[in-house]
Amino acid sequence: MTNEVFRKTTREAHPDDTVIEAGGVRIGGGHFAMIAGPCSVETEDQIVSIARAVKKAGANILRGGAYKPRTSPYAFQGLHAKGLELLRIARRETGLPLVTEIMSAADLPLFEDIDILQVGARNMQNFDLLKELGRSGKPVLLKRGLANTLNELLMSAEYIMANGNDRVILCERGIRTFSDTLRNTLDLSAVPMLREMTHLPVIVDPSHATGLARIVPPMALAAVAAGADGLMIEVHNDPEHALTDGAESIRPEEYEALAEKVEKLREALR
Repeated sequence: MTNEVFRKTTREAHPDDTVIEAGGVRIGGGHFAMIAGPCSVETEDQIVSIARAVKKAGANILRGGAYKPRTSPYAFQGLHAKGLELLRIARRETGLPLVTEIMSAADLPLFEDIDILQVGARNMQNFDLLKELGRSGKPVLLKRGLANTLNELLMSAEYIMANGNDRVILCERGIRTFSDTLRNTLDLSAVPMLREMTHLPVIVDPSHATGLARIVPPMALAAVAAGADGLMIEVHNDPEHALTDGAESIRPEEYEALAEKVEKLREALR
């Protein structure tokens, strides 16, 4: 990489790890993010009960989708503004800061008090959206696209940072390969590679990467061992009836068991 192309994201530009603060939680530079919650916000009872459960287990950030980009136009698209309101209720009940996906810059006023704005894999190269998020100054969780290189991921981060926002968190969430065993192929080599290439925090989403709940815990632990700055895991209290991605969602008690293992592994790696 050359500084003429990558001006903001490289270790040459910023040798020390960047620490992102959002809602009182720090990410990067030794601060570990435990992000958990359902793929989609469905009801107030659902999101509040899950938020309470994951916080008790050790999560420090609540995830939940209000706007859902779906492959099929007939699939559940999320509750939109109502979903954001339910997330705010869960935050009031638990104190957990929120991360949720934004799909259009036109919706930014609705996300004014959301702690972290997520850019999904399909929008990683939505450059107009990235520019607006750069101008917003809000923390951005940027997911790697399904078939994008690490250089392309960093270039998307550059779009945000070039427009005035250095608060970017990178997320490896699996890429599409010739393998048809799992939903995607989790590229854990991206974690240590990105740690060399950039000062930005790097987290891993093993839920979207694998698509199978039983595979999520071992891949989450592998991500910790690879040096990730956090985990983003889907948790649902009734996966069989989830409106989206139930197959990859673990139950609250499974998340609690995983969180304990994550803490023990992190302690062993110190």
